[in-house]
Amino acid sequence: MTQPVRRLLRRSGDLGVVSSLLWLVQAGAVSVSIAQMLEPGAYTGSPALYAVMFIVLGLARAALDSHAGALAFRAADTVLARERAALIARETRRRANDPARPPAARTATLAAEKLAALTPYLTRYAPARRRSTVLPFVILGISAYFSWAVALVLLIAGPLVPVFMALVGIAAKEASERQMREVSDMNVLLLERLSALVDIRLLDAAEHTTAQFRTAADRLRSRTMEVLRIAFLSSTVLELFAALGVAMVAVYVGFSLLGELSFGAWGTPLTVAEGIFLLLLAPDYFQPLRDLAAAWHDKADANAVARELAELEAQPETSFLGTGMPAPALPSGVLSVRELAHRLPGGTVIHYPDFDLAPGETLAITGASGAGKSSLLRLLAGLEAPEAGEIRLGGSVLTPETADAWRGGLGWMPQAPRFLSGSLRRNLTLAARPGTDHTLDRALTLAAADGVVATLPRGLNTQLGENGMGVSGGEARRLILARAAHAHPQILLADEPTADLDEETAAQVTSGLLQMATQGTAVIVVTHDPALAARMKRQIALHGEAGA
Repeated sequence: MTQPVRRLLRRSGDLGVVSSLLWLVQAGAVSVSIAQMLEPGAYTGSPALYAVMFIVLGLARAALDSHAGALAFRAADTVLARERAALIARETRRRANDPARPPAARTATLAAEKLAALTPYLTRYAPARRRSTVLPFVILGISAYFSWAVALVLLIAGPLVPVFMALVGIAAKEASERQMREVSDMNVLLLERLSALVDIRLLDAAEHTTAQFRTAADRLRSRTMEVLRIAFLSSTVLELFAALGVAMVAVYVGFSLLGELSFGAWGTPLTVAEGIFLLLLAPDYFQPLRDLAAAWHDKADANAVARELAELEAQPETSFLGTGMPAPALPSGVLSVRELAHRLPGGTVIHYPDFDLAPGETLAITGASGAGKSSLLRLLAGLEAPEAGEIRLGGSVLTPETADAWRGGLGWMPQAPRFLSGSLRRNLTLAARPGTDHTLDRALTLAAADGVVATLPRGLNTQLGENGMGVSGGEARRLILARAAHAHPQILLADEPTADLDEETAAQVTSGLLQMATQGTAVIVVTHDPALAARMKRQIALHGEAGA
């Protein structure tokens, strides 16, 4: 996951290490300056020189820390953008009926919220881990140069911290995974209930829904507090050992300077400057470990997200043909289907009859639910790959290489109309190709949708909701038909175009479909409507595994 930005992270970590090492020089300047005030004439150098050195090094540290932080955040932004793009690309290419496809709310939560947990890991934990592998050993070596007793105290207190952090980290990992699952469940519940608000009102289930949210919120609160409890515990353990280590160093240095202790140094007693220097170094020996402990739960969150991403990536690929990018349509011709077979998610294989459909012809696909009618439309649109057989338009076979151009000549009329964010005009002209002979007004008239536009408050500039809020189901169906007519497709695939419509509206939609056929469009409809099927020139009845 971090392979493309490993160089940025290494540079960021190295700059942080250099900044921390500069503090050792600053500490030396401070200790000598204080010693000069306590023992005048014992040390060379001007206090003003040490002050200037301290300020210059402080400015250099600030610049290094700023640049290191910028590199870390750049790396984090790169990883987030890459992982989000890969996740969205992978999920948008899944088949709509893929049984392994996670709920949309879970995917949205992963892309929008959970992946953001990688930012603290890359900007806090990774630099802290880098500093903790260098700075404590440098300080330990410097301390040992002046006093083996101080080095021994730090050497005993230091390793206890990562040991206890590892023990706490096991619990933190499990708690973070449980909290991430609760966040996903909460978001799934929220988005599913929002999409079913009308049904909730009609069923008078508001109180039950509220109780579900209350229960889910309580579970999430409990999991979050569990994570925070472990985070506070790890910080407390670290602060305890750090405080003990610093206190023991301070006691030793203090008694050594008072002359009460005569051991621990190399032959000569500690000087004032050396004692102050060691006192300044002791807290910084534990500081990288403090930073690491503070960011320890960031690692647990990032591991939970990485595991969820790995589970998604491990699922078998079930994508549509082609890239999904716009492409010029293939030359028009006869649509031919030969020995076509399709494997359903449950393993059942449906064999479809051979047929040819010339431009301007109409075909109705009928049959019981589950017979494979909608699957046939997806195969014809290149949204799923067939188990066997061939689909051909003129001299071109539907393959992954030709699928984008194949769909360039298709019109799609789904059973449940969907509209993109934007004006109605933008939605109706979305699939129009340059050079089309139809104007938008003629397409609206053909679909008997011009009256629908006239009743809208802002006409074609009206913004409809995703499900066509502001128009009825029949009106939305006619607007979708107008969109298809405006694009003047070679082939129109219509899934239950008259389902749930009254007789008059169904007749208007049927008339629009037949008018498109007179203008050269081959029309294929999947339907349970006998009246619509009777108006089509040809019919094919499917019977599932039994064929047609």
